[in-house]
Amino acid sequence: MEELLALINAFARAASKAELGVADLKSLADKAGIDGAALQGLNIGDASGEAHGLARESAILTQPIFSAHRSETDLLRYIHHLQSKDLSLVHSMIPLGSCTMKLNSTTSMSLLSSPQYGGIHPFAPTDQSQGYAQLIAELEEDLCQLTGFPAVSLQPNSGAQGEFAGLSVIRAYLDSTQQGHRDVCLVPNSAHGTNPASAVMAGMRVVAVKNGSDGNLDLDDLREKAEKHKDNLAAFMVTYPSTHGVFEAGVREACEIIHANGGQVYMDGANMQAQVGLTNPAVIGADVTHLNLHKTFSIPHGGGGPGVGPICCAAHLAPFLPGHPLDPRVGGEQAIDSISAAPWGSASILTIAWAYIKMLGWEGLRKSSTVSLLSANYMAKRLAPHYKLRYTNEHGRCAHEFLLDLAEFGSHNITVSDVAKRLSDYGFHAPTCSWPISTGLLIEPTESESLAELDRFCEAMISIRGEIQDVMDGKQGDDKSNNSLKNAPHTVECLTDEKWDRPYSRETAVFPVKSLREKKFWPAASRLNDAHGDMNLVCECGDVSDYAEKE
Repeated sequence: MEELLALINAFARAASKAELGVADLKSLADKAGIDGAALQGLNIGDASGEAHGLARESAILTQPIFSAHRSETDLLRYIHHLQSKDLSLVHSMIPLGSCTMKLNSTTSMSLLSSPQYGGIHPFAPTDQSQGYAQLIAELEEDLCQLTGFPAVSLQPNSGAQGEFAGLSVIRAYLDSTQQGHRDVCLVPNSAHGTNPASAVMAGMRVVAVKNGSDGNLDLDDLREKAEKHKDNLAAFMVTYPSTHGVFEAGVREACEIIHANGGQVYMDGANMQAQVGLTNPAVIGADVTHLNLHKTFSIPHGGGGPGVGPICCAAHLAPFLPGHPLDPRVGGEQAIDSISAAPWGSASILTIAWAYIKMLGWEGLRKSSTVSLLSANYMAKRLAPHYKLRYTNEHGRCAHEFLLDLAEFGSHNITVSDVAKRLSDYGFHAPTCSWPISTGLLIEPTESESLAELDRFCEAMISIRGEIQDVMDGKQGDDKSNNSLKNAPHTVECLTDEKWDRPYSRETAVFPVKSLREKKFWPAASRLNDAHGDMNLVCECGDVSDYAEKE
């Protein structure tokens, strides 16, 4: 018991609170329904600080690298050596479609580096976190204004968790109106894979909705499915702009169809970059949306996170926003259970999004969106004579991203992966590959890139198109498995190998354009065995139709 008291009182002293004695602890235990006398036998550890039976006996940190660097200088060089292997934003744009890999500005990140923000505990007492409370309140107000909704929850830790939270809120609302039997969720075939997965997790049955040949929603199919399931329709999930890189011309009509048949509209906010300051989910008719603060609002999301996927919703859904058992300040009056461990999720990184919004202001945010749209359309226009631009609207325009279709090169054994790997030789990270169509490259430049960088990427893609033409014309030999694309990327080891039996020059391999002689990123590894990787998957997220109920 003494050890438990010592632990409790350590926190009490840190919080400038009165320390507890044995009698206080027993009294608290009795009030909680715990036998206070049983605390006497509690043993956390012995005098050495080791818990009985729990001390590790096996060796730790046995990998030689843990003992190879004994000075800060050595460790510094090792870390930077690892860093040099990573093709990142410090080298070039990262044009991953539907990912919005924009600049994470140093100023936006500065608050997180401060211990007053980055070091505070998620469950710190209210009187010790008043500054955080104000920052959170301001961010919530800003997000509500940007989405057009009156209520928000910052609790979800990712976009997918935001989807689950939003759909769970819809389920709770339907239960409260004696419509708990509604469990059908309509999901377009072009949706992110997490959409149908989240619907299933929320207890819904997925029904797939077709897309037309122009990439837009098939409104006739949507209407047919909505009317067929009108007695059980719970929700419709729609991404706007769509994952095909176009603004859905019929999105308002789609929302009206769903509402007319008793359902709620969930807007996937992954592509919110194209909306901020120009339109919003409420305007198009949605009831709830999630945002990706780690995309649209500049929080880094490389390496798996952390992320923030808050949900914003209409007034009738607000009472059901997720609560938290340890903090009554979050959630609505009829809150669903918490979907994250902490009341405001990854609270420390909210500082980044807050700073991003405050520094840009309304006009800056709007300009960010317009520059994103302009950059994507500029690149699409430059590349359209060389590649098939798969989807545009009736004016020949795309949204903040665009989709190139490489299907025409398949008969010459040129794949999406070949182009992606070859881009590494030009010093670029690959765009999103084989999604939302298997032969596609989804390209998103963001507002962070200059015209010079956009041109540099376009010139790389045009040069690669020339290489493809050489392969098609037989200028790189008759062996379709031995050419500058199939052998990409080319490493220093490859370049310096005495044996060179390839039907193109070493210069073509590593310096395909002159600018690379001045500024060159060297890939750390050559082509891996894609087929082996494809046949040894760890996990898989299938197509929307895989989750759908059979008609």
